[in-house]
Amino acid sequence: MVTLPAGQVTLSDRRTERRWSVAVAAYRLGVVPVTQGWYARVTGERPSTARGDRLPVEGVSWPDAVRFCVALSRQEGLTPAYRLHDDGEGVDWDRTADGYRLPTEAEWEYACRAGTTGPRYGPLDEIAWYRGNSGGRLHPAGDRRPNRWGLHDLLGNVWEWCWDVYDAEVYGSYRVLRGGGWFDEHWSCRASVRRRSHPTFRIDDVGFRLARSLPHGHRTGVRPAAGTG
Repeated sequence: MVTLPAGQVTLSDRRTERRWSVAVAAYRLGVVPVTQGWYARVTGERPSTARGDRLPVEGVSWPDAVRFCVALSRQEGLTPAYRLHDDGEGVDWDRTADGYRLPTEAEWEYACRAGTTGPRYGPLDEIAWYRGNSGGRLHPAGDRRPNRWGLHDLLGNVWEWCWDVYDAEVYGSYRVLRGGGWFDEHWSCRASVRRRSHPTFRIDDVGFRLARSLPHGHRTGVRPAAGTG
C-alpha cells in the first residue's frame, strides 16, 4: 500500500451536471486491485471467470468485497472497519478502526488523479487495459505504467467498488463503481467517470482495491513512496 497525503478533490456527475468538492484526509491505498491469489488465500474461494493468481479478482459483489476486508483485518490482528448486519445487507463503518476497507469515491478519484487535472494520469495505452488493447481479456495486475504516486490499474482492467451509495433517492442501495474495465471503450476509462450497480451484482470486469485509514494526527510527506501491497 502507499500512504497518500491529505488534499482535496472535485467530483462531478454527468447525469446531474453537478460538481462538488471533498476534503480527503491522509490514508493508505493498495498499489493494485486485490488479486485472485490474494483473495483465495484469505477466503479460500476463487469466484472469477478468468483464472490466474496475478489477475485481479472479479465476479465479486460489494458485500463480497466488504467481507474480504473484514476477514483480512482479523487475520492481521487489525480492528475491522465494517460490521455486517444480521440481514447480510446492512453495513456499519467504524471510521476509527485501523482495518481494511473500500475507498470512498473521493479517495479513489483523488488517488487516480495523483495531482493531475486531465481526464487521465497518462496516455491510455500505457496506463490501462481497455477494449482498444486488452485483446478482449483480463490482464495481470500491475503490468501497466503507474501514476506518479505509484498506483497501478486505477483505469482499466476491472471496475472497482467504492464505499459510497450512488444516489439513494433515485437508485436506492446502488453503489459506486470507478475506473473502467478491460471491455470498455476509452471514454469510460477516465478519472471522473462514475458508474452505478446494485451491490449484489457480480460480473467479470468488476473487482476492488483496499484502503486503510490512518491514526488521527498522522502526517505524511508531499509525495508518497510506492509499496508492495
